[in-house]
Amino acid sequence: MNKQKNNQILPGILLSFSVAAISKGLALFFPEIGGATIAILLGILLGNTFFRQPALAAGTKFSESRLLEYSVVLLGFTVTFQTISEIGVTGVAFVILQMTITIGCAYWIGRKLGFGEKLGLMMAGGNAVCGSSAIGAIAPAIGAKDEEKGQIITLVNLLGTVMMLTLPFLGLALFGDDLLSKSALLGGTLQSVGQVVAGASLIDAATVQYAMLFKIMRIMLLVVVVFLFEQKIKRSSETSAPSEVKGKKLPIPWYVLGFLIACILNSFVSLPEILDTSAHFISTWFETTALAAIGLRLDFKKFLKEGPRFLIYGLSVGTVQTVAAISLIFLLHI
Repeated sequence: MNKQKNNQILPGILLSFSVAAISKGLALFFPEIGGATIAILLGILLGNTFFRQPALAAGTKFSESRLLEYSVVLLGFTVTFQTISEIGVTGVAFVILQMTITIGCAYWIGRKLGFGEKLGLMMAGGNAVCGSSAIGAIAPAIGAKDEEKGQIITLVNLLGTVMMLTLPFLGLALFGDDLLSKSALLGGTLQSVGQVVAGASLIDAATVQYAMLFKIMRIMLLVVVVFLFEQKIKRSSETSAPSEVKGKKLPIPWYVLGFLIACILNSFVSLPEILDTSAHFISTWFETTALAAIGLRLDFKKFLKEGPRFLIYGLSVGTVQTVAAISLIFLLHI
């Protein structure tokens, strides 16, 4: 069974790795662009032209999700609590305020555009927390239909892709060399972990590290968001949460726990230097391979299929998120 599964994912993994390797090679000649940017763009080009075969889907999905999750865990070995403390109380306040504004506005805009309550809640949670992962956790808790879930996942991925390719340059234009401000903008705004890593990679490695700290804070609040949304649906009397979600584990992604454990070890135990070097090397390769896979899996036709009302919804929420983040960064002096 495992052998059959390996055979299914191998072609897509090899393609993603090949695109990553080519991108790293090209980055030697175009260092100002960087391997991460090349990997995404080359992946998008190839994925929408030559490599659209269904046989590649399982492997590119594995590369996009699992390899990126492993990369996040390994990132924990390069971060300590001293690093996290640099974000400070204002950083925590920024995350909470940014999430609150995003949830409130995304839900309100959705209702004004005529979308149902559950669809609006999934859009709010997906943008405020961690994209598809948050939507996957929220949907069963509020009794959402699979069709609604699919529509919002598509929309959030479209929005995240657009923001992933534009926010890094906006951050550089507004904040220049201010590492924490750029990291807050990307880590506090972009939807999925992959988009945070991809967007921050367009700037530099330090921005990836700090942006992920802001992102991890958001993910850790997923438990609170799911609980509040579940209670809201119950109060609205539209539906009750399905009984099977009762008694389940807290919906904290495993890689967040892995990141925290690695960070604790790195903070309180004197680890060999080779571990830090190896973790960084492997994490970088996983990251670039995952970014190539993100590009390969980006299907523009699928996004456009959702229609103008969905696109207006996405652009409106993205604009609110961006303006709120920039305003909070200036107000809180991050």
